[in-house]
Amino acid sequence: MQFDELIAVMRRLALEAGDRIMQIYDGPDFEVRAKSDDSPVTEADEAADALISAGLRAAFPDVALVTEEQADTHGQRPRSFLIVDPLDGTKEFVQRRGDFTVNIAYVQDGTPVRGIVYAPARKRLFYTLADGRSVEEIGPFGDRPGEVRPIGVNATPDNRALMVVASKSHRDQATDDYIAQYGVRDMTSAGSSLKFCLVATGEADLYPRLGRTMEWDTAAGDAVLRGAGGQVVRFDDHATLGYGKAGFENPFFIAYAPGVLLHPLG
Repeated sequence: MQFDELIAVMRRLALEAGDRIMQIYDGPDFEVRAKSDDSPVTEADEAADALISAGLRAAFPDVALVTEEQADTHGQRPRSFLIVDPLDGTKEFVQRRGDFTVNIAYVQDGTPVRGIVYAPARKRLFYTLADGRSVEEIGPFGDRPGEVRPIGVNATPDNRALMVVASKSHRDQATDDYIAQYGVRDMTSAGSSLKFCLVATGEADLYPRLGRTMEWDTAAGDAVLRGAGGQVVRFDDHATLGYGKAGFENPFFIAYAPGVLLHPLG
């Protein structure tokens, strides 16, 4: 994989998909349907998926592609692959709360090594460079990358006063009970993969997820966080979260800055 080309293609497609999503978001009411797992899907999900999938297949025809909206891609077990969530945070989109993202990542031998997360309503764009380091590009966003700033996790988190980010749409008592074991300065809620990016920029220190997610939900944010010096581990044994699992379903996990002292389970 030529990472310079990959990053340029992912950035272009994420921005184009974001523009299409915002046309629908800012327009009149849109139809919301339920998928087989009862999760919502809209014309924005489908339009963004069609755009991104066509672009990736044209640019990288020999690389396996897994995307949320195409069930026929979910039976693969490739060692390396592109993985897409064209509109992560559909509930946020439907409720017009803004915390939705376009996610594109490249997984190599079980590790998300490059990725991009674009939040078009928030006008925030995070991605890994060709060398794997993570940046946030400062808008307005054009055909060529504009000003970028390196991002990094909080190198010296105060374990007596952590900043914690949790899901806006999937918060539950188990999550609150786990967070209560830490010294917490403040908490914030965010939707979609923005939570990974808040840890990556140092705006938060800890993001625990005790709920169902799929690899397309997490791969791009995970890549950005890793490129910023952060880590994502399984909740049960604190082993690094891996990708390419059967069915692409994740276990519970914790995303964090390495200076955070993870609490023992239980």
